[in-house]
Amino acid sequence: QAQLVESGGGLVQPGGSLRLSCAASGFTSDYHGIGWFRQAPGKEREGVSCITTNNGATYYADSVKGRFTISRDNAKNTVYLQMNSLKPEDTGVYYCASGAGGAASVQAMCVLFRLNDFDYWGQGTQVTVAS
Repeated sequence: QAQLVESGGGLVQPGGSLRLSCAASGFTSDYHGIGWFRQAPGKEREGVSCITTNNGATYYADSVKGRFTISRDNAKNTVYLQMNSLKPEDTGVYYCASGAGGAASVQAMCVLFRLNDFDYWGQGTQVTVAS
């Protein structure tokens, strides 16, 4: 059974940092897009960052470019999201998600951040940026 488990959320002051982790298990495909999404109260879920497992290509929403860094540790089957210079508008529940396909498909899902492309979702972790 494929599973994603997020951790690392919390309360942080503006300008601070957090690192989120997404531990994956039970996946059999070699090609995945692993994405981070977030959802603020009253807003739609939006894509934040994504990484492809076949070549490690990374993708970011414009709102987080230069502040967030996505990375992976293949030995631990874990994807990380390092979040620096956090702003109050970064507040929300952060989810990691996985979608499988061929090399072109996983690239497309990471570029487009279409929710329906991602088959498995974690339970989410709360990130609150406030003074």
